[in-house]
Amino acid sequence: MNKSIFAIITLTFFSFVKTQAQVTFKPGIQAGVNISKITDSDLDSKTDFYIGGFGALKLGKVYTLQPEITYSRQGGKGSVEGFYFNTLPDGQSEMVTENRNLDISVQYLSFITMNKFNVSENIYFLAGPFIDFMVGDKFKYDKSNAFFAPISKGEDIDFGIIGGVGFSLPKGIALEARIKKGTRDAYDDVTGSANINTNMVYQIGAAYTFGK
Repeated sequence: MNKSIFAIITLTFFSFVKTQAQVTFKPGIQAGVNISKITDSDLDSKTDFYIGGFGALKLGKVYTLQPEITYSRQGGKGSVEGFYFNTLPDGQSEMVTENRNLDISVQYLSFITMNKFNVSENIYFLAGPFIDFMVGDKFKYDKSNAFFAPISKGEDIDFGIIGGVGFSLPKGIALEARIKKGTRDAYDDVTGSANINTNMVYQIGAAYTFGK
């Protein structure tokens, strides 16, 4: 009986050692193109970029835990309705309403907890939550005639989910396509609209993992 227990303990120990030997950590970098859209708005998509780094903690043949820190530029383009006051010949003022071109750029520092699942030697899937901290915003439109556009930046913090698919190439290079969906207001409509204008971002890029 004692020999059987010893054999079980020995097998368990060597199985554990073998499993741990598969655990690896490799840092990496990534960059690509953002095609972003602000939902529930009349704005068109905007093309910009993202860049960042990650640490790939491989816990087995199938699963890798991959924390990421990424700088992401997002937003939307289109027109916005605003107004200005025009002085009439009799000295009175009238409010004039106009549509003018608008370019919204919001920049975030993203902290992502990515879960990576390898389904073959080259193909893998990605999914995980993220939290974004706004580090910059810019609203570009023609402000002549004291034009006022009733919009401003939205929430300073956004959070949501991100997922995608990747294809591994030799020498640590991979190509990826991702979809990022936020849940907070990307900008505020000061007219009192109840719409939540969230970030929707399609990302196409490449990643490089250091180490053999």
